This record gives sequence, structure tokens and C-alpha cells, in this order.
Amino acid sequence: MMLGLIRPTAGSVRLFGRDPQTTVAALEGVAGFVEAPSFYPYLSGLVNLELLGSFDGGEAKQRIPEALETVGLSDRAKDKVGAYSHGMRQRLGIAAALLRQPRLMLLDEPATGLDPAGMRDMRDLIRGLSAQGMTVLLSSHLLGEVEELCNRVAIVRKGGVAYQGSLAELKRQAGGGYLLRTSDDDVARRVAAAQAGISELRAGVEGGLTFDAESDAAVGALSLALTESGALITELSPRQASLEDLFFKLTEGEADKAAAPQPQLAERAV
Repeated sequence: MMLGLIRPTAGSVRLFGRDPQTTVAALEGVAGFVEAPSFYPYLSGLVNLELLGSFDGGEAKQRIPEALETVGLSDRAKDKVGAYSHGMRQRLGIAAALLRQPRLMLLDEPATGLDPAGMRDMRDLIRGLSAQGMTVLLSSHLLGEVEELCNRVAIVRKGGVAYQGSLAELKRQAGGGYLLRTSDDDVARRVAAAQAGISELRAGVEGGLTFDAESDAAVGALSLALTESGALITELSPRQASLEDLFFKLTEGEADKAAAPQPQLAERAV
């Protein structure tokens, strides 16, 4: 919808204040691709970019060397795209988008189908674009990638936004509590249950205990009480809820986890 490829059944989209459904001018300063970019496989990466640059006109073709350098394909530019790996084609898609000098880059599932090395390269590339001052909107179901890359997140459920804001704030609101392991967890449970400011005491998934604390002071007091009780602490660490935990917390309910909608993320909005 943001790229003007399909029409919304309700609601509206604005890119820099303009509607992509009514004017192609709304896409000025916008570029990207959906899942896998398409190229002529029997032509080289360079020729494919030259053709695309011709469509945009102006100085687009002159930006090809810089775009190829940015995505790390300068040494393979004259090879046929049909011989490219999936990761190389994804990077060529970003190079094609860069010819437009976008202020906003829309990437839909750019890491899907990539091997670990390809995913690492894609992360580094997206971080590099962001560092240059570009806003990147990343749509992905790979929540680990999203958590590592993005600083703002919009989680969508059934066409509505379940959450929108900074990833750091989402994690702060979700809390996560603490993990406690001791030399005697039975004693530790009794001590913690009697301690002021400690709540939600429960068995840890992989042993030990987990709990919530109203303040750092409450955690310090618990540590002292455990030492005095003879239950020696082997681990006491804060637990941070993962993005996957938060995603299911916001979306599960009527929908089954397996049918949960995909999150859409924005990287380093400027």
C-alpha cells in the first residue's frame, strides 16, 4: 500500500504528506522492494541497474558505482544475475533502490531465505543505510533480526496496530523480572516469599526461581537475606523479555500463535 501497488480497503497512507494512491509524486524520495526483487537473469547486475537508472532519468545512472560499492557488489557487477546467490540478488535490489537517493527505504522480508552469513551481511547493510541518515521501514517475521536491528516497532494484529513506539520502551513496560539460582532453592523460596518488595515468585523454566522486584533496593535486601539464611547465591540476574515474548503477549488471544500476524518495524526513524 505504501508503494501504491495495492489499495487499502479502509484507512489511508501518507508518505511525506502525500498519498501514493492518488499521485506517483508521493513516491519521490521513496524506494524499496517486496520480498525478492526481480531482474533480467541473462543480463549482468550492472546492465540491470543501467536499465533501471534509465527509467528514473536524471543522475540515477551516475549513482550506480556508488550503489554497487555500498552493497558490496562492485567486483561482481559484470556477472550475469542468473549466477548470483539469493543474498547477492537481495543486495542488488537495495542497490537499485539506492539509485533513487531515497529518504525512506521500504524492505519487506529482506533476510528471508538467506544463510547465516547472508543475514549478517544484510544486517550490516541496513545498519549502514541508517547510519547515513536514511529511514528504513523493515517488515519481517524474523523477530530475532528485528530485535537486533530496529529501534522502533509497530506490531500489527488483524489489520490494527497493537503497539507502536520504541523497542526499548516496549521492553521497559514488559519488565522481565529476575532469575535467581542458589545452593538451596527451597530455602531461597521461603526467604524471597517473606521479603518486602518481591512478588510473582515462581519456578524458573530451567531451574532456579524467577521473581519481580519493585526496586533495586528490594533486590539488594533479598540478596542480603539469602546470604544470612545460608542459601548462597550462584546467579542473580535481570531477565529481559524477548521481542517474541512481547509479540505473542500483544497478539495472542482470539488468534492462535501460529496464525499470529507479522510485525512491521521501522529502523532508526529520522
